[in-house]
Amino acid sequence: MKVIIAFSLILSNLLYSQIKVPDDYKKIPDILDTVDYLYPFIVPNKDYAYWRVLSNDSDYEKAVIYESQAPEFMTINEPVPEKGFFQKCIGNNCFSYILACKNERSIYFSNEQQLRDFIGTVDNLPEAILLAKTYGYSVDTSNRFTGAYKIEDRHISMFLMQSKGCPAVKESFSVKINRKTGKLEAKTNGIYTKDENCSSL
Repeated sequence: MKVIIAFSLILSNLLYSQIKVPDDYKKIPDILDTVDYLYPFIVPNKDYAYWRVLSNDSDYEKAVIYESQAPEFMTINEPVPEKGFFQKCIGNNCFSYILACKNERSIYFSNEQQLRDFIGTVDNLPEAILLAKTYGYSVDTSNRFTGAYKIEDRHISMFLMQSKGCPAVKESFSVKINRKTGKLEAKTNGIYTKDENCSSL
């Protein structure tokens, strides 16, 4: 057993040294590893009079994650959809969705593809991270190979991670997003750790 643990530690250390992040990549700010802090940076693809991001929390005050400037005369009271994006569990406070108002009509965005459509062209780093999140990638700012980025005219490139299973296997990816189309390309850099504590993910 000790031999297996020692071997896996040596292997993970070798992999750490093999994942090279180019010098022109910057560290993703720590605050951007929290999804709720990304929504204020969305520049929607279309013009909406008003939009808000909500969770399916039964307490309305707690349900509002972010809202754009709303005209004073406008109130939107719509039922919560049955499903949303970034589904974490079943029940209360388990997913998010967007409710927008266009031409005095309410529009829902309640799955990952609809969130991508709402974002449209990728204007900034938080939008790129949010879009990558819809494909299962996330930021871990404790490593450069899971929390670095480069912004160019046509693309935003990032080093992100995916974790799967229990014990959780964490894998580094190079992700490239076309800013105009939102198309994402990803290439694995390899598994870098196994986390026995599944609840920490």
